[in-house]
Amino acid sequence: MEILALLTDSLFTVANMPMSAGDVLGFASGLACVWLSARANIWNFPTGIFNCIILGLVFFQRRLFADALLQIVFIILAGIGWWKWIAGRHAKEYSPTFHSSSREQAILLGIATAVTLVLWRLLVWLNGASPPIDALITAMSLCAQWQLNRRQLSCWVWWIAVDVVSVPLYWSRELPLIAALYVIFLLICIQGWQRWRVLTLTGDGAA
Repeated sequence: MEILALLTDSLFTVANMPMSAGDVLGFASGLACVWLSARANIWNFPTGIFNCIILGLVFFQRRLFADALLQIVFIILAGIGWWKWIAGRHAKEYSPTFHSSSREQAILLGIATAVTLVLWRLLVWLNGASPPIDALITAMSLCAQWQLNRRQLSCWVWWIAVDVVSVPLYWSRELPLIAALYVIFLLICIQGWQRWRVLTLTGDGAA
């Protein structure tokens, strides 16, 4: 498809690896999205939607099917989160964030495990690239985004885990700029966790 060619054709090389327009756009919009999220800025949602569109096309071309599908889910979740922050009057950077309960985290761990196992089998059947790691990233990212939508501090622990697993995957798939982006994501997520701690209500703080 022409749009895939425009996004994935090499523009220049870094360390003997080709860089495309999709890599550059994904890098820039992804960086902006995570930085805005760390600041609890509501504009992270439209920026994230744009990022998902770009990365979804790049991942599809690279046969990272679960990651490509994940971008569609993220677009839907970002729309929900955008509406939820506005409806809950949490559109300001200084609006409070919330704790999640131990029970909720246990449920999310169970969901992440189940989703990982199901996607793993599906990706093997589809002959996808790196099925177990791809499935794990997908499952953890869904749980992290769900918590971000609820302005829960715990989302950053999940995002940090996603970043740690993502860096070697994307490097191995010859996506060095995206891999570098996830290293920066990791640093921003740590800052986001620290910033949100200041905004987090005491107690169980269910959102």
